[in-house]
Amino acid sequence: MDTDDALRIDAPHRELLDQVLDKWSLSVLNELCERPCRFNELRRAIPQVTQKSLTATLRRLERNGVIEREVVSTRPVAIRYQITPLGKTFRQPIDVLLAWASEHMPAVERAREGFDKREEAGL
Repeated sequence: MDTDDALRIDAPHRELLDQVLDKWSLSVLNELCERPCRFNELRRAIPQVTQKSLTATLRRLERNGVIEREVVSTRPVAIRYQITPLGKTFRQPIDVLLAWASEHMPAVERAREGFDKREEAGL
């Protein structure tokens, strides 16, 4: 293998990928790609996420410039989240990863089953 083509994931890249590809970030981004949402709209759209996890996820995505938080001057004051132009550029690589997962899921399932059988047999 040519070392110039080797995949390198340096610490800043790993940190970014960990923060934007985690369990809840993908769900949040999926919702915000459709439309801006308030916090409780996101909670309803992703019922499995806790308030604490959703808050932390939104803060990480905002810090990385992928979403933005807008204070809406209503009574009471509301916060709306929307995807940024930078965040929109993230859609295509995510779609590629999801297509790969869909295409290769049968092979992954077979590998998992084989692994689990070997583990149960103590091999």
